[in-house]
Amino acid sequence: MPIPLVNSIASWFLKKRFHQIELFLKYPNEVQQELLFHLLSKAKDTEFGRAYDFSSIKDYATFAERIPISSYEDYHDAIERSRQGEHNIFWPQPIKWFAKSSGTTNSKSKFIPVSEDSLEDCHYAAGKDLLCMYLNNNEDSQLFTGKSLRLGGSKELYKENGTVFGDLSAILIDNMPFWAEYSSTPSNKVSLMSEWESKMAAIVNETIQENVTSLAGVPSWMLVLLHNVLEKTGKDSLFDVWPNLEVYFHGGVSFVPYKAQYKRILPRKNFRYYEIYNASEGFFAIQDQNTSSELLLMLDYGIFYEFIPMETYGTKNERIIPLSGVEKDKNYAVIITTNAGLWRYQIGDTVKFTSTHPYRIKITGRTKHHINAFGEELIIENAEEALKKVCKKTQSEIVDYTAAPIFMEGKEKGAHEWLIEFKTPPNDIDYFNELLDNALKSLNSDYEAKRYNNMTLNKPKVHLAKANLFYDWLKQNNKLGGQHKVPRLSNTREYMDELLRMNF
Repeated sequence: MPIPLVNSIASWFLKKRFHQIELFLKYPNEVQQELLFHLLSKAKDTEFGRAYDFSSIKDYATFAERIPISSYEDYHDAIERSRQGEHNIFWPQPIKWFAKSSGTTNSKSKFIPVSEDSLEDCHYAAGKDLLCMYLNNNEDSQLFTGKSLRLGGSKELYKENGTVFGDLSAILIDNMPFWAEYSSTPSNKVSLMSEWESKMAAIVNETIQENVTSLAGVPSWMLVLLHNVLEKTGKDSLFDVWPNLEVYFHGGVSFVPYKAQYKRILPRKNFRYYEIYNASEGFFAIQDQNTSSELLLMLDYGIFYEFIPMETYGTKNERIIPLSGVEKDKNYAVIITTNAGLWRYQIGDTVKFTSTHPYRIKITGRTKHHINAFGEELIIENAEEALKKVCKKTQSEIVDYTAAPIFMEGKEKGAHEWLIEFKTPPNDIDYFNELLDNALKSLNSDYEAKRYNNMTLNKPKVHLAKANLFYDWLKQNNKLGGQHKVPRLSNTREYMDELLRMNF
């Protein structure tokens, strides 16, 4: 079949979906309500369904009253049973796949259930919708005349007790239909290679021979790949390698620190950037406009949404509201109920609604302090546990600390920068740094992956803070007192740069 005809047929097929999207744009709360009762009905005979008597839940108020808010720790035992091959615990379908992601307080990694429903009706549906929206906004697009360079599946898949676990991207690539592989590069074989250095070389060698029209992947990892492509080809611009490249679909970490670097290697004013919001737990939102990075909340993917206003989060006055109760410009923690059997589950993200007609959001951060500039998802629990271990080994004692990312610049890798005030300093700060790096690797599998052979992250940089630095900083910012704390982990350099200036 001639390529222009393939492009036309694909565009027509994907645009048909837009009529369904218009339904939840027009009736968002009704679509969400219907979806909730569909999930309850489908799971009524599961172990969870019987325990909470899903069959008798006839309205949202009963659902909210009866089923508690949950975290991964609450699900841990049920998920482990499911991974051992038990069925019908929290979802009626046998769960074959588990997306492995960064860990929690109690474990190095999380294993998020991925059902057949969530694979087809959420993750794959979202991929089609992303293309649908892009094509609807860009009728002159020639996307399907070439291939999409996808970067994902950085780890191989592992089989245990009849179930499979690994990166979500690896699960998606392993299960995608043949036509999706036909329109993508590199091949599945290369995409699922586990050794990163060999994989990077293989991706470069395969993709520079293709007509690449789009890019898809996490900004930090993609930047490493693209610089390798330029180095291999000796070109200054990616358009000299792929002249028909027109869009980059990105998500996973904030794009803000990387935007200027992408513009330098993609120097066309009409080149487009489209953001997505997805996670191991589901695919949530898609940029639906060329000129705005706001994300349209997708309401028919088998995910029922609830929200906690952050001003009440973690307090005795904590409130949980459905989508119909949200307001613009307020910060909310996200709670999801999904077609993979997660019931009122806290994903740890915070969002702000920029619009309620339709429901559009911006991702504002996490419910806990974290660093996720490179997909490493370093959370406060990881940092505290690592420092505790290192202090014990080095017989040192910490007064206060903060950490922030060092963002990639050109070919220079990223890193984490730590500023630590000691009561009893270690004898050797370089040895302390080495132990800290190793402790973080042992506690967080995503950090460990990004540090592998310094491919994305260099080793941390640790500075000694002068006495009373953090006290003086709080005082200078009028933040002395019990309600104000030094931000332990930050995803920006706002605090770090200010503190470093004060440290000299």
